[in-house]
Amino acid sequence: YFLLIRPQQKKLKEHQAMVAALRRGDQVVTQGGLIGKVTKVADDHVEVELAPNVRVKALKSTLADVKSRATKPAND
Repeated sequence: YFLLIRPQQKKLKEHQAMVAALRRGDQVVTQGGLIGKVTKVADDHVEVELAPNVRVKALKSTLADVKSRATKPAND
């Protein structure tokens, strides 16, 4: 139990908390590797702007990572 199930449950709870805290303007990475900015948040999906005037809808469960808008890229 402690070696297999508990770490999976912990990771799932962390992911759910991360997705629940999404807000407009956050930078996200999808599991497919696309990086974009959140423009709209709905119950089960978000609208992500990948490039100027290029917006896609993505399920919240397919987001791999969330960067808040306060963080800056290392090379800027």
